[in-house]
Amino acid sequence: MTGTGAADACKLLTSRSPGVARVLEAAIREVAVRLALIHIVQETNDFNPVLTTLDDFEAFGLYEGEDIARHFGEIGQIGGHFAAIRESGLDIETVPIIRAWAVAGGRISREAFDFFQAKIRAGLENVGPIDGLVLHLHGACAAEGVDDVEGEQAELCRQILGPDVPILLGLDHHANVTHKIMANCTAIVGHRTQPHDVFDTGKVGTEVLLRILTGKLKPVMAWRKIPLLSHQEQFLTSKGPMKIWFDRARALEADRRVLQASNYPMQPWLDVAEGGWSTIVVTDGDKALAETLADELADLAWSMRDDFQIREAVSVDDAVRKADAAERGMVVVSDTGDTVFGGAAGDSNLLLEAMLRLGIRSKALIPLISPKAVATLTAAGEGAEVTLPLGGDAATAFFKPLTVTGRVRKLGGGSIPLNFNHQPEVDMGRVAVFDVGPVTLLISELRGVAGNVPDVYEAFGIDLSDYKMAVLKTASNFQYFDRIASGLVRADTRGPGQSDVFTLPWQRIPRPVYPLETISDWRAHSSQPGAGTS
Repeated sequence: MTGTGAADACKLLTSRSPGVARVLEAAIREVAVRLALIHIVQETNDFNPVLTTLDDFEAFGLYEGEDIARHFGEIGQIGGHFAAIRESGLDIETVPIIRAWAVAGGRISREAFDFFQAKIRAGLENVGPIDGLVLHLHGACAAEGVDDVEGEQAELCRQILGPDVPILLGLDHHANVTHKIMANCTAIVGHRTQPHDVFDTGKVGTEVLLRILTGKLKPVMAWRKIPLLSHQEQFLTSKGPMKIWFDRARALEADRRVLQASNYPMQPWLDVAEGGWSTIVVTDGDKALAETLADELADLAWSMRDDFQIREAVSVDDAVRKADAAERGMVVVSDTGDTVFGGAAGDSNLLLEAMLRLGIRSKALIPLISPKAVATLTAAGEGAEVTLPLGGDAATAFFKPLTVTGRVRKLGGGSIPLNFNHQPEVDMGRVAVFDVGPVTLLISELRGVAGNVPDVYEAFGIDLSDYKMAVLKTASNFQYFDRIASGLVRADTRGPGQSDVFTLPWQRIPRPVYPLETISDWRAHSSQPGAGTS
């Protein structure tokens, strides 16, 4: 019998025999709590036309059962979960069901969506009695024909488990919170920083769930939906308006009645029917307090709506010139429009073209995702001089191929060990290191982490100290280069992840939405406005 079942039995007997109840209560403390664990994470960019398939999840490791704890018991969100259990001192059994993670990309295929639904159903139907579910999802995943993947997954879990088993949901704070997500979860926690500390999110979430199960709190939630979009140049929580917003959430949590105050600035390339920013406040039984604080956080975000729109990126040519003229390297050049960590396809050649055209004096590193180019270079062999078109493989609405001539320095591939907050290795597929004048390209068959983690270059024998510039396919996750970076330049590149949200081909997001339209009263256009603070 699980802890919850034993507690129910104890309550039944309390009214009949207090003495027996005391014996049972002592026994309950000896009974292991059973938790199921599901971790399925992908962030969708609707302007990347390339579907994310099961092969993409396989490249990052798709695990079931006890293999999950063996591989991720000390790392990432799952590692945070197990840390909370160890520190609790309680007798807890975790039953891992599935761990699936893929780097951000286009919508997941219907095959992948159905696969995960089947795994969730089979896992929960066969897990036996459990006291709670730890559910790790991204919150901004869409599939072919399905806008709200996480809502569907949470609803399936609730249908199988029934109304009484607590479901603790841990989300990326770039999630798109929906009515279906809120309706099917007991409590929700989100990342507290950008760059994300996923270990922290896993730990905080499980700590909240354990407090629920030991009867120390009774969570209630309130939330608000804000008709707001922003590029991700202001997404770092260490400065600017995002710091103000997230610091206020942490301050609210200083109140012991507040279990979690989480902000969700939805990533800006998700074109879905319930799209927009959100806030969620979870309190211990105080619904009025949760509503008041959710209003406060939503109003604070709205008051800074113009600050979130401030752009820091410079033109492509200016970015290249600035990085080349820097006194020392390594200068990180952010390719904002082709942010692989934001779901772009990784096939932009805009910075490559500018570097070659402007005749840079320094050496530069650029990652590129191109299965076709890798095949051509692999066939040519190491040392071969090759002329071929590069770029524009996938996001053809943004990029056109650029013909270059270079030399194949090295060929390789397979799983690469790396210092990454989600996992200790990644499969990049076949990889070609290709030198084109002063530029060294790391061209991969699979998405992997592009060149956003320096370990990838080092795995192929590239000495980073030889280079002054490194193009990173991200607009905010520069932390992996902190140990070697001397500066940062944001390039205002077009692409599926571009900062110019006005010219993206929006079709489904609720309108009006700021800043695509001018709005003065956010509640008048919100699907979850609350009562307000007047």
